[in-house]
Amino acid sequence: MFAIHVDDTPVITVAGSRHEVRFAMNGSEMNPLEGFYATLAGCAAVYAKKACMEMGVPAAGIEIDCKPFAGSKGPMSLAKFKTEVRFPGHFSAEQRAAVLESIGQCAVKKIVQLGGDIDFVVSEA
Repeated sequence: MFAIHVDDTPVITVAGSRHEVRFAMNGSEMNPLEGFYATLAGCAAVYAKKACMEMGVPAAGIEIDCKPFAGSKGPMSLAKFKTEVRFPGHFSAEQRAAVLESIGQCAVKKIVQLGGDIDFVVSEA
């Protein structure tokens, strides 16, 4: 469950059961679309760390850059999301491949790719 108490400031605080996320309408924080892209990038890092833990290899030093590319419908469409990973020198080719494969399994990315049959309902409580 997520809750928002709307006020007249440009900041929007979304409260989950354990954490809060802040967005803003004036550029002082990420906007929700940037937050979505940040979630995809964060998911890549989570899966990179999981792969390293499974292999018993330290994840320190991995660098991940992500860039969204708008589709033909403009900024409200996503045609491509490029994730580039740089590894420290101690990673073998097999370890790099395992991390890249793991990043490819990101759950958030999978939801976006599969499109899900999501029924968005907006109603008055």
